[in-house]
This record gives sequence, C-alpha cells and structure tokens, in this order.
Amino acid sequence: MTVNDVFALLEEVGAVKLSNDFCAKYKAYDNSGIIINCGGEVTGVLFALDLNEEAVAEADRLGFNVIVTHHPAVYGGLTRFDLTRDPQSKLLAECMKKGVSVISMHLNFDVAPEGIDYWLMRGLGGVKAEVAATSEGGAYGRVFEIAPVICADYLKFIEEEFNSSRCVFYGDKRRKITRIASFCGAGCDEYNINFARANGAELFVSADMKHHEICALTQSGIAVLVLTHYASENYGFNKIYLNIKDRLKARSAYFTDGRYL
Repeated sequence: MTVNDVFALLEEVGAVKLSNDFCAKYKAYDNSGIIINCGGEVTGVLFALDLNEEAVAEADRLGFNVIVTHHPAVYGGLTRFDLTRDPQSKLLAECMKKGVSVISMHLNFDVAPEGIDYWLMRGLGGVKAEVAATSEGGAYGRVFEIAPVICADYLKFIEEEFNSSRCVFYGDKRRKITRIASFCGAGCDEYNINFARANGAELFVSADMKHHEICALTQSGIAVLVLTHYASENYGFNKIYLNIKDRLKARSAYFTDGRYL
C-alpha cells in the first residue's frame, strides 16, 4: 500500500474536490490533501486530529510512516523553515527526516455526506436535518429534531457522548428542547445564526464562539452550548476512522489528545 492508496481510500469518504467546491462557492480557504509524500510502502497509518509532537513521536514509536490529520499540517503558505524556534517547521522537518508522510483532510471531511459535521449531528441525537450551506456533494451546518429533553439532562448526555467536561452552556437549564442547530468547529457567524433562527432552533451548538454571537443567540431566545473545538470534531473524525480502518491494507491506530480511542 502506498501513500496514494491511503489517500484514495480517504477520498472515498470526502474528496478534496468537496473542499475546493465549497471554497469557491463561499469564498473560503483550505489546504487539504497530501502535504508530505515520502513515498515507499506504507508500514502503518496513525490518525490524529492535529500534527503535533505527540503524534509524530507515537508514529515513530509504532514504526508507522503515515499520519492522517484533520487539521491541515500546513494551512497557509510557508515562506521559510526556522528549525530553531518555529514548532511547525520542526514538526514538518522531523516528519521528512523520519520518512513520515502526512495527509490532511480538513474541509472536505467536514462537509462530506458522512463527514465530521454529519457525525456531530448524529452524536447530538439527530437523524435528518435542514442544511445551512451546500455545494455539489457537500453539506455544512444542520438543524434537526431530537426527542424532548430538559437541558440539564441533555448536557450530561453530551458530556458523556463526547467525552468532554468542558462544555459551556448559556440559557435556562430547566428548559425543554426538541430542535437543535449544530456546526462543527468554529461554525458560528451571522449567516448561521440567522439560519438557526429561521429554522426554529432552540439550542445552538458549535465551538470557538465569540461573545457577541452568544449574545445574539440568547437574546433571540436560543440557548447556546459551546463545545471545545476538539470535542466538536474529534468525535466525527474518529467515526470516519472506525468506518474505514478495516479497509486499510496496513496497521493503523487512532491517537489524539495523548491517548488512543
């Protein structure tokens, strides 16, 4: 199995074309695909949300020579490599020195039919949804129905399902809700707030939210649940791994936040 073979399997989940189409339509930016290709036969594939020191060290310990990340290992253009004080330069150089290839599947995995945003909805209890933003084959942002639940009880469920105790809630915990808007990662903006309002959302779920956005929602009568960026995306990235790991013709593992899942 080669790096290109791994990439081809990943593209069956969410092709980079999804990212390109989404960026063209909504004037966004992304850098998904093969970031480093060292060639050779694949000895193992490590999945990690981010390219960091822990992931590189773990790949080396296991004898794996491919790392698949969600967040791009290189996002903006690199103009220089400073191995004396730039952590990103050192990580990339370490990968190349050890012969470790890196693939990043970012926005295309967010918007894929069974991508990270889809799995966020499923983890929150949704099945079918109204979609906020679409491009050909891609979808991001959802409003959906769940069984009636008191917010306090729902928060306990979310902390367990997403393995995160760092959720922040704004609103009345005694309130009963049935309709939720969700956006993986940093998905709150004016358009998505208006989409949630127009579709009757009673709770808005996302990450990295700004104060004025939270105020706009709560003043509209919509409660807010702020997940960590990690929790909102690690859940779905792990689901993708579990769905494809048996099709990888190499050893593999899912390692993130210093532990295996």
